[in-house]
Amino acid sequence: MRKFATLLLAGTMAVSALATAAYAENPMVGGAAMFANKTIVENAVNSKDHTTLVAAVKAAGLVETLQGAGPFTVFAPTNEAFAALPAGTVDTLLKPENKDKLVKILTCHVIGAKAMGADVAAMAKADGGTHKVKTAGGCELSLKADGGKVTVTDENGNVANVTIADVEQSNGVIHVIDKVLLPKM
Repeated sequence: MRKFATLLLAGTMAVSALATAAYAENPMVGGAAMFANKTIVENAVNSKDHTTLVAAVKAAGLVETLQGAGPFTVFAPTNEAFAALPAGTVDTLLKPENKDKLVKILTCHVIGAKAMGADVAAMAKADGGTHKVKTAGGCELSLKADGGKVTVTDENGNVANVTIADVEQSNGVIHVIDKVLLPKM
């Protein structure tokens, strides 16, 4: 009986170790833990690096959408990315009269599918190095993966680097980027 209990315990420990390895922990973003069982919005509000993005999502009325079932892939610009825009741009976009423009810009950061870094790399490779994708806002982004580095190019030729990839959410995935992607206006 003791031998059976030892084998059962060893088997349970092995299964537990495999389960833990299969579900790697999400990376921290903006000093906060990101939880795969929470939505994009529930996680983003905890990142000190994304306060501008969260304020913009609220001003655009997109909170409910990004808490929806998805799946979504969100290329999430940091506060520094927003700060790099011309002076006054963010304040102007957050005004109620500019809501449509803000919605267009933000939805150009969202793809209506879950695309992990490995998926992006595979699509780019299959398409000769660059994969074109339409966003929820109707923009076309060019996704490239080279040597483990993923970049996203907007319609104006601005290139954003993915600085933190594969932050899993209950309704998709976030990839943190270092530039704001802009649609052709």
